[in-house]
Amino acid sequence: MASNAVKYMPIHGGTTPAETRSFFSAVKPRKTSTFVYAFVVTFVSFTLFLAFFSPSPNSSSPWSFSITTPSSDNTSGSHFSSIFSYTGKNSTLQAPAPENRTDATFESPNVNRTNPSQPLFSDKSPTLTSDDVRNQTEAPSLSEAPVSVDVTVSSSSSVKQEVEKWSESLKDCDFFDGEWIKDDTYPLYEPGSCKIVDEQFNCISNGRPDKDFQKLKWKPTKCTLPRLNGGIMLEMLRGRRLAFVGDSLNRNMWESLVCMLKRSVKDESKVYEARGRYHFRAEAEYSFVFQDYNCTVEFFVSPFLVQESEIVDKKGTKKETLRLDLIGKSSEQYKGADIIVFNTGHWWTHEKTSKGEDYYQEGSNVYHELAVLEAFRKALTTWGRWVEKNVNPEKSLVFFRGFSATHFSGGQWNSGGACDSETEPIKNETYLTPYSSHISKHHQIN
Repeated sequence: MASNAVKYMPIHGGTTPAETRSFFSAVKPRKTSTFVYAFVVTFVSFTLFLAFFSPSPNSSSPWSFSITTPSSDNTSGSHFSSIFSYTGKNSTLQAPAPENRTDATFESPNVNRTNPSQPLFSDKSPTLTSDDVRNQTEAPSLSEAPVSVDVTVSSSSSVKQEVEKWSESLKDCDFFDGEWIKDDTYPLYEPGSCKIVDEQFNCISNGRPDKDFQKLKWKPTKCTLPRLNGGIMLEMLRGRRLAFVGDSLNRNMWESLVCMLKRSVKDESKVYEARGRYHFRAEAEYSFVFQDYNCTVEFFVSPFLVQESEIVDKKGTKKETLRLDLIGKSSEQYKGADIIVFNTGHWWTHEKTSKGEDYYQEGSNVYHELAVLEAFRKALTTWGRWVEKNVNPEKSLVFFRGFSATHFSGGQWNSGGACDSETEPIKNETYLTPYSSHISKHHQIN
């Protein structure tokens, strides 16, 4: 597949590159689908996590699960099983009892709009860190109903029966084996109606003539994935933080999710960017508050996951570098989120990163030359160790997703290539440009 959404298995006590082997084997890219597929699979995983996850204080670390991922394009089997074992081993299907949060209310968006530099949350607003107590109502029904403003909340016993029935139908399903099909009930919100989508990603405002692509959905061969219900997902996210960290692929997912969830609330004036921003391109982070649910959906720009920096050379000239030994600067802001979706990939194939000349840095040492594959290994090792040390597995779920297949014709994205004539999913893989040899070797890193 082109965009594989997988859960990160931490390196228990890991301090050497060899201990990341199991993780990198899970990151191997495949070429059978495009970016939107990861969107579907990730939300299936979100739903399972939110429905099941209520770890006992006496349970072992939820990081200790067996992840099932394909080792080759021909691998089959359930990709639901790892999620199910994660949520089922040390958790119950009973939703947590409601807690009082009388002091945890978000400020009106008008408070922050006069001062864009104001901290993300005011003193009266929750930071939703690991010390916060989640406000969880009775879990909603996991039906496949279309998005609706009205949210139906069922009893815990009904939810348990619904989840068990749903999980039974998915547990033996290979999510990677399937096809794109047309569904006339899509899209989930009116195209062009959501102002959150940045202009460069807005197909309607940019004049795309065809619309059938909006009705496509991913259909695994042996099961049917549930339709996203924004109202139900908001109930599941109540009192929680969902953060996307990465490049424009994660930005696309974040923008689209915010649009779908916003459409599902009764009063859209209670959905706002925490700092009062109306444009979503220039800043390094954004956070949308869903006030009635006391939750946030956030995006942090970090295309490499590690820190971009600069040095001054002997001639006094500033040069950009990439710190392979330091996690991105915004990490302190998102490490306490309840769900974190990371991605990186495409930026490593750009000219500066592929050449690796006087660009990669560790400590005070700037490598005169370093192969991009080795640089990528170092960066993801830094990221993996940071997750292991800083993200609480009793509270948070971490995803690492891959990247979309290259599908330009007549050149690459920066050399005259285009894909504007495509209106249907590409079924003949011979038309898909092979992945960079550097990126296709991810699974070989050890």
